[in-house]
Amino acid sequence: MGKMTVDQMLWHVNEVLDVSLGHRRLPIERAPLPRPILKFLVLRLPWVKGAPTVPGFRTEASHDFAGERDRCLRLIDEFGTRSLDGKWNDSPVLGRVSGTDVSRLQAKHLNHHLKQFGL
Repeated sequence: MGKMTVDQMLWHVNEVLDVSLGHRRLPIERAPLPRPILKFLVLRLPWVKGAPTVPGFRTEASHDFAGERDRCLRLIDEFGTRSLDGKWNDSPVLGRVSGTDVSRLQAKHLNHHLKQFGL
């Protein structure tokens, strides 16, 4: 795919937040590297443009911008109320993650996509 419209980007980040919050699950994907190494790279190093996306987080459809924007804000608010010490869903690629891992991952993910659109 490679290029998303802003409505597709919002849908995409919302789906990732939904999985992290436990609203839905995706199957565990085969990792391209051993999970501890991949986890370190994803959580600690800058992300490159064009990195692969988990199939369940891809879309080519159009989505309602206002609806996805409002959904994103609600999910971020919900995410912010969760205890980092609580149980978090496994990541489809990274496997077992702590609340701190998920928080760092979501911050990097949102920043990555918002920067794509100059925000």
